[in-house]
Amino acid sequence: MIGYVNRVIDHSLVDGPGNRTAIFFQGCQFNCRYCHNPETLHRCVGCGRCEAVCPVGALHLENGKMHWNAALCCGCDACIKACPNTSSPKITEYTPEALAEKVKANMPFIRGITCSGGECTLQAEFMAALFALTKPMGLSNLIDSNGTMDFAQNQWLLENADGVMLDIKCFDEEQHKMLTGQSNRMVLQNAVWLAERGLLPEVRTVIVPGLLPNEDTVDRVSRLLAPYQEAAPIRYKIIAYRPMGVRSEYSHYPTPTKAELAALKAVAEQNGMKTVGTV
Repeated sequence: MIGYVNRVIDHSLVDGPGNRTAIFFQGCQFNCRYCHNPETLHRCVGCGRCEAVCPVGALHLENGKMHWNAALCCGCDACIKACPNTSSPKITEYTPEALAEKVKANMPFIRGITCSGGECTLQAEFMAALFALTKPMGLSNLIDSNGTMDFAQNQWLLENADGVMLDIKCFDEEQHKMLTGQSNRMVLQNAVWLAERGLLPEVRTVIVPGLLPNEDTVDRVSRLLAPYQEAAPIRYKIIAYRPMGVRSEYSHYPTPTKAELAALKAVAEQNGMKTVGTV
């Protein structure tokens, strides 16, 4: 079994509670306008365009497959900018055992791991196999998801998971389709199902002025989730959009002010959310 990983951050303080190893899987079925990591959307198709622009010869196309030499790479990202497929040639293939060994090397400095993306549930079998290896290490396992997998119908994935951190990008379905190209019905269904079972430690909404109905989303998300906080705490993280890493055609949207974020936080708290953060 092989997993396709965009990158691993050995020590992260923003991908769940405590110091965690964050694993970003390649591939996503959403196409968010404000995506900060658009190079995670698709897998490399071996077109070779990136090889031609690499200034240090770190890429080599052989038999239709791109090979990346991390030791030579200078991190300029010219390859990503040249890619016509919103992908990256800098993908590492892991077995669950090899990735678990990489995680093990970070102990005892981490509390757990967080699988993110892209959308990590597109590689659900690999992730479940990884969790089965890291759970006996005494680590917590979190899933950072866009909510498109039906967790009620795939509870096997949660056997060694400690919860799901869910993105609720927009509450209104038509606005969500405009933003991502997909419906959010399963996202909202998952939010309730996970919250009922105490498996929803965190929900995030990115605030993009001028693009999304931000106050409506924060108001409706907080009203939806507030009644379920008795099962387990739910942190609602309200995140300011920042134009770093986004595609150029969507980089003109402004970053919300501290006052705008504070007002949205107040809305969520007035609706009964006990733990609300802004970043």
